Amino acid sequence: MWHEYISAATLQEAKQVLAQRRETARVVAGATDLILELERGLRPGVSTLVDITRVPGLSEIALDGQGWVHMGPLVTHNHCAGSKLVRERALPLAQAAWEVGAPQIRNRGTVAGNLVTASPANDTISPLMALEAVLTLASTRGERRVALRDFYTGVRRTVLAPDELVTDVAFPALKAGQRGMFIKLALRRAQAVSVINVTVILDFGSAGGQTVQAAAVTLGSVAPVIIHAPEAEAYLAGRALTPEVIERAGELTAAAARPIDDVRAMADYRCAMVAVITRRALAALAAGREQGQLPEAPVMLWGPADGRPPALEKSLTHTAATPIVTRVNGREYTLSNAHPKTLLRLLREEAGLTGTKEGCAEGECGACEVILDGAAVMSCLVPAPRAHGAQIVTVEGLSRGDGLHPIQQAFVDEGAVQCGYCTPGFLMSGAKLLEERPHPGRDEILQALTGNLCRCTGYYKIIAAVEAAARAGAR
Repeated sequence: MWHEYISAATLQEAKQVLAQRRETARVVAGATDLILELERGLRPGVSTLVDITRVPGLSEIALDGQGWVHMGPLVTHNHCAGSKLVRERALPLAQAAWEVGAPQIRNRGTVAGNLVTASPANDTISPLMALEAVLTLASTRGERRVALRDFYTGVRRTVLAPDELVTDVAFPALKAGQRGMFIKLALRRAQAVSVINVTVILDFGSAGGQTVQAAAVTLGSVAPVIIHAPEAEAYLAGRALTPEVIERAGELTAAAARPIDDVRAMADYRCAMVAVITRRALAALAAGREQGQLPEAPVMLWGPADGRPPALEKSLTHTAATPIVTRVNGREYTLSNAHPKTLLRLLREEAGLTGTKEGCAEGECGACEVILDGAAVMSCLVPAPRAHGAQIVTVEGLSRGDGLHPIQQAFVDEGAVQCGYCTPGFLMSGAKLLEERPHPGRDEILQALTGNLCRCTGYYKIIAAVEAAARAGAR
């Protein structure tokens, strides 16, 4: 899928490669979209991948002295959803990040990558547009700041030059009196693309009154790019959120939508649901219930390092002639034929560890789940060279010297297996959850398993097995 894979140790090295390779190079931060595009032949001219995932200091979220929140290019959706700063000062963004994929996807996918992919259905663009975000685009030529509203030129098209990468996503933190909410409508509860999404941010003034002073209403998946609903924004200003105002604002927001018919929904349905979702958001804000479905302490499946892998001491260049040296389940492997593959294929075809399964090969089913440098990931979406110098655990590595891991034993005892194809992924999620939270509640178990699909058991016995494993670990 690629000829050259460069793992950069510094941002400057990554910029130098982009300057040299330009259109033939792409940056790997999460690669959850890029890997699929390469496998499907959608990037025929790309021959070099520049991996920045182990450059230190790029996954920080910080508030500066002027009241702006800054996020580095390696801030993942889990970092964002779990950040106290983002939850308190940019709640709609935390809610949107939480709606992306499942824990394993959120451990790899980055907010910057979600912006650059430029799909109008991408969840984090809508709240960042409402927050008036500004991007810093950097290259060896220097830096430039571009408002997010000016970043997009069409569906999956941006002003990003071939030698540039996003190095900062910044926006003014919400002040006292400003409150917002993000709501997504999708065809299932997790691992789903937006049918529509709506972000509403209201300014009630520093005194925190009942009258809206200003409003931002942005819509996703209803136009070629994320759009505002300007008539609704103007209408809300100067009004209290009465039932009549909420009703009319929903109508005006729906009038701004310009959706199409596609496999997820008809245009008329999208317009109708824009009005419904906008009213729900406004009603929640009026009642002070904007927290919505975002858990107080989301399950991350990322271990004690908070999803931040160890930094590289020096840059690495992999070609077809370069072996990948990695440690899997405590054993070192030197693999010579895995360069152009995914981590899933490296494990199965080169390391001979076939417990990790290929189900969908696009991050949807969880059968290929492994632990990479402490975090749960979908191995079908990770480039194989990322394994060089990494620590990996597969389902074969769960068992202990004195017998099965408690989650494995519980699956046996509870009869939580039928065909067994999806079982490795469920075991990895369950084991990581118990490591993160030894005594999980039912909601936490459900959060941990959202990235794992089963078509045999109906899930009841699987959930019971995780509960049983937690009880066994407590004894």
